[in-house]
Amino acid sequence: MAEKPVIGTKTMVVSPHYLASAAGARMLEKGGNAFDAAVAISATLAVVYPHMTGLGGDSFWLTYNTQEARVRAYNGSGRSGYGVRRSSFAGEAFIPRRGIRSAITVPGMADSWDAILSKYGRFTLAEVLEPAVGYALEGFPLSPDQRNNTAVAGSALSPEAAAIYTPGGVIPCAGSRFQQKQLAATLRTLAAGGRDAFYKGKIAEDICDFMLASGGYLTRDDFADHQGEWGEPLHTDYHGHTVYQVPPNSQGFTGLMSLNMLEYFNFEAIEHGSYEYYHLLVEALKLSFRDRDRVLTDPDFSAIPLEQLLDKRYAGQLASAISMQKATQLTSQPIGSDTAYAAVVDEDGNAVSFIQSLYFEFGSGVIAGDTGILLQNRGSFFSLDPGHINTLEPHKRSFHTLMPAMACREGKPAILYGTQGGEGQPQTQTLLLTRMLHYGMNPQMAVNEPRFVWGRTWGEPTQELKVESRVADEVLADLAAAGHTVRKVDDYDGVMGHAHVISIDDNGYRSGGTDPRCEGAAIGW
Repeated sequence: MAEKPVIGTKTMVVSPHYLASAAGARMLEKGGNAFDAAVAISATLAVVYPHMTGLGGDSFWLTYNTQEARVRAYNGSGRSGYGVRRSSFAGEAFIPRRGIRSAITVPGMADSWDAILSKYGRFTLAEVLEPAVGYALEGFPLSPDQRNNTAVAGSALSPEAAAIYTPGGVIPCAGSRFQQKQLAATLRTLAAGGRDAFYKGKIAEDICDFMLASGGYLTRDDFADHQGEWGEPLHTDYHGHTVYQVPPNSQGFTGLMSLNMLEYFNFEAIEHGSYEYYHLLVEALKLSFRDRDRVLTDPDFSAIPLEQLLDKRYAGQLASAISMQKATQLTSQPIGSDTAYAAVVDEDGNAVSFIQSLYFEFGSGVIAGDTGILLQNRGSFFSLDPGHINTLEPHKRSFHTLMPAMACREGKPAILYGTQGGEGQPQTQTLLLTRMLHYGMNPQMAVNEPRFVWGRTWGEPTQELKVESRVADEVLADLAAAGHTVRKVDDYDGVMGHAHVISIDDNGYRSGGTDPRCEGAAIGW
């Protein structure tokens, strides 16, 4: 297992698929900047990692532009349809997690591409979509990750989706040529017509006509009125760095809350990999989840007390409640975890940290007619309880797990990091940052070291603390004795997600680390 990062003197790209990383590197070599490269990576992931992300999903972005010398956030998540109400699911305990009735939020991905490029890019949308169109039309070697996820979720695919992802009822072999000609045609339509082709033109018409014919809820008005938004990121100071997260409806503030609590502990006295290390991080994260579950929703529908939640004094109160001998017993709702994180830094120092998702693997499982677009099922996380903070209402954004991160030192990007993994995102992010800042690990080492994820996934009855088996048995025993429901998993278990990191040192060199659990690549020059 590689312990050394890839180091570039001028640029760095990381993503969970080597072809997407190469697409970003290609843009940089052609004279594009980090923003062009980021959209090229995002679009290519939508083709070569279709079980994790796509045009039918959402995305969140953190950007740093050297001319502005500040970090900005873009919210590329979609709202529920105007006609989607709790009464649409009368008599049901929850919104269906698969099928056309789970696809109740407008996809925000295409809008975010336009926003990033029109604000900061050098290239046209058609230019940055070129690699994605090529891989969709001509094919690419199907990844082991896609093959494995198809085996897990293939039964949830609609007939239109099954015809593409399991042709003839057979799951394609890893390494076989995988083509998506319908998606290629849609990407070409988008490249020619721009954002309006997706939200007001032929693509929107095709999706919404399919919705109408199939019992779905989204309409042309829902698509036409979609608009993502630029905003100010949330931030906190931690160990000489300013750490940024996107604001709600993202759960990003949980990562900041956890860091604020950890500031009250002396890591010089805590050995990495010890019981104290893992227990402390888990307990701080649990307390941030407790507040998250109480308040997180679309801030247009309910005020979220971020000033209080991110107050250092409040963090001190929470930190004082952490017992180093006993685990806090909390419960949380299962959350989907299938996501793709990537990051880019260019020669000029522009930086983009971004993440995108369909929510579950293959999202709703439904492809909209002949578009080749898998529709997300993010809206299935809304609650049907009218008293719940995340209750379903028309034209509302759901509680969102996506949370790219960026840490700056002396006002400039120093670490870009993030991961696939729903509930696991703030957990893995906290592991990565503490490993790099407190224990001096490079990006690849920080990613490689054993990970944990706390929480309950779909169909599981308990709040388990899953820990990779590389953690010492005595540490696992101590965690169990403290009250954690410990389950040992594989050495490099896929349940831990796919994490990626770029760090920038005082010489300006860019170091990239990618997760051994996926087909990612770090490319620098």
